[in-house]
Formats: sequence, structure tokens, C-alpha cells
Amino acid sequence: MNGEIQQYIEQLIPKRSELFSRIESYAEENDVPIMESAGIEALLQILRIQQPKRILEVGTAIGYSALRMADAIPHTKVVTIERDEERYTKAEENFQLANKTDNIHLIKGDALEVEDQVKKLAPYDAIFIDAAKGQYKRFFEMYSNYLSDDGIIITDNVLFKGLVCEPNIENKRIRSLVKKINEFNEWLMSHPDYHTVILPVGDGVAISKKR
Repeated sequence: MNGEIQQYIEQLIPKRSELFSRIESYAEENDVPIMESAGIEALLQILRIQQPKRILEVGTAIGYSALRMADAIPHTKVVTIERDEERYTKAEENFQLANKTDNIHLIKGDALEVEDQVKKLAPYDAIFIDAAKGQYKRFFEMYSNYLSDDGIIITDNVLFKGLVCEPNIENKRIRSLVKKINEFNEWLMSHPDYHTVILPVGDGVAISKKR
């Protein structure tokens, strides 16, 4: 998206609560990746329309998006997974500060290793994937098994700062990651069991619904 348009949209977004603003500042100061403002507003609007009873989030970080989802849909239950010790602890703290510990169930561990815990709380009306980008396909294949019949899967960062259409990337690690994201996008868009659209908001948001 054109940078000026992106900035214009972001300026129109209402200010968040004091707690959310503090979490946003902490994320920026400590290099913790959270959803871009336009991207999370799109995510929340989709969820407001869908009104899911239970959401699975793959990738908690410090709990920002889980709290935003729980705030936007008060009756929902969010199950969220985080493997990093420091971020897990910070997320726990933020959930307590927001009085959302009854609405959010935090699972500690690698998302590829805690399937049994996730399965016990299934089914999920919405699944939000926002963790290790190189593992997106594995996350999708693993957890789509626990999606309700009318459920949706939302995947963040699928445009990866526009690098998905950059032909020459010098950094080998970034080039490899972009290749994996492109492969995931192509696989997802041609998936026989899902209708998918990619929205060019935030860092790119893919929305998949069962056919």
C-alpha cells in the first residue's frame, strides 16, 4: 500500500486505551513484534462480524493481540501459545493488568509441540497465525484440524514488508524467509479446502474460510 495512504489510515484510527498504548510503547522500545495498527483493526473488524466463541492464537508475544481480541469480542475465549520465556511472563502480567485471565488461556511452549493441549480446548471458530513465518504451513496444517465448520483462519505478515515481490534480496536469511512466505502464499491461495483472500493492510493479512 502507498505509504501516504497507510499513514492517512493510521491517523484516523481512534486512540487505544491507556493499557494498550503502554503495551504498544513497550513493544516498540523492546523490539517486540506486534501487529501494525491498520492490520489489527482489520482483524478485529472481521472478528466482530464473525463473533467467534473461541479463538486460537499461534504466537502470543506479550499478549497485545490476544487482549485486543478479548476486548473487541467480550464473550470470546482466546487460547494463545508462546514459547519465549520472557514474552510469556510479560503476557501473563498484561493479562492480569487487564483483568482478562478468565477470558485468555495462555499455553507455554513451541506451537509445534503443544498440539495435545490445544486439542483439548477445541474446536475454534477462528485461528490467528502470527508466529515463526517459516513455519506457517506447518501451523496451518496442524491447527486447521481443530477449526469449526464455519471457522476462519487469519494469517499475518504474508506480504512481509513488501519483500514478497522484491526480486533481489541480498541478505541470505531474509531471502530464504521470503521464499518460504511466497511458497506458503501460493499453497494457501490454491488450497482445495479453503477460499483465501490477501488484504494489503498492515503487513499483509490472509483470510481463509472453509469451502
